[in-house]
Amino acid sequence: MAFSTDRHLQEAPTVEVCHDSAYYFPLAHGRYDVKPGLVPLGTDFGNGNADRQVFQFDSNFVHYRQMKRLARAERLSKYYQTHDYTDAVAGAIAHFITQRLVQEQPQHFQLKLQANGILTFHSQLTGETLYLNAAYQLQQVEAANPIVPSYSSALDALAAQLQEDVTVVSRSGDRHWISAIHLCYPNHWSAESKIGQNFATVHAPVAGMAAMNQRGNAIVHTMITRKPSVRFAWGLSTDTRLNHHPVPPAGVAIDTWQGRAFDPKNPQLYLRMERQVVWGLPDCDAALFTIRTYFRDCHAIKQHPKLKASLVSALHSMPPDSLVYKGLDASRGAIVAWLT
Repeated sequence: MAFSTDRHLQEAPTVEVCHDSAYYFPLAHGRYDVKPGLVPLGTDFGNGNADRQVFQFDSNFVHYRQMKRLARAERLSKYYQTHDYTDAVAGAIAHFITQRLVQEQPQHFQLKLQANGILTFHSQLTGETLYLNAAYQLQQVEAANPIVPSYSSALDALAAQLQEDVTVVSRSGDRHWISAIHLCYPNHWSAESKIGQNFATVHAPVAGMAAMNQRGNAIVHTMITRKPSVRFAWGLSTDTRLNHHPVPPAGVAIDTWQGRAFDPKNPQLYLRMERQVVWGLPDCDAALFTIRTYFRDCHAIKQHPKLKASLVSALHSMPPDSLVYKGLDASRGAIVAWLT
């Protein structure tokens, strides 16, 4: 399937123009910090039932789905990787995703057991029906539209039904590693560079993570054994493109693809937020980690005194290495001046 390069550059609608999107503002305390920041899933952030859901859906689904289709068609292995992803863990993850979707979104998803022992999982949103065996392995797909390339696994097929990216952490004895990554909305990192690595290695490039990296084993133990949690990450971007893989698609110039070039004369600025849910599966010594990306327009934030003050304060609190990591080292001054 061939796509023109301009389709890769399409931008997602912000929450301000999406009538049913969840609203988050993870820097209300006005300070940039790097810490786990885990709170129980279901904590009230003002979004009603959406705050209790692992998988959130809104009227932006069509765009999110299209961006996943474009990423998969570009090169599946660029966005989907597995390493020592055992059948037991893969089955447990697929079981969890299907059961949770049916529980949280019964209007969109149906799961039925056929007489021959095959499960059919149907999405009203995509028109696709996945056939899974008793071990939750993908057997067949019925789809309203061609799937290019064909789904390679149950995880690949299920991730294509979501507005989240998904990562799986596995553990065996004292060893833990990233065993699966389905990452079609990367924020300047790639599945290929992280698959198979442990917590400390994955987060080594992240400024301010040294202390947490020393506790990598303990953090993974918490992810697997504790109750489901949610955390948030944020940064600033000059577009609302979901896919910011470090390597642009063929035919797209690196400067165009990279982004993060703030222009005070034509100020386009967005708060890029990630709602990250951690759900442990201790029976198979693994955890599911989901990433849902949202954008808030900083023009709207600028009109809200409290939100603007928190954003400016958080930018001032960023240490130099974090500014470099976030791509703000050359533009923080101009951004603060525009905001204030």
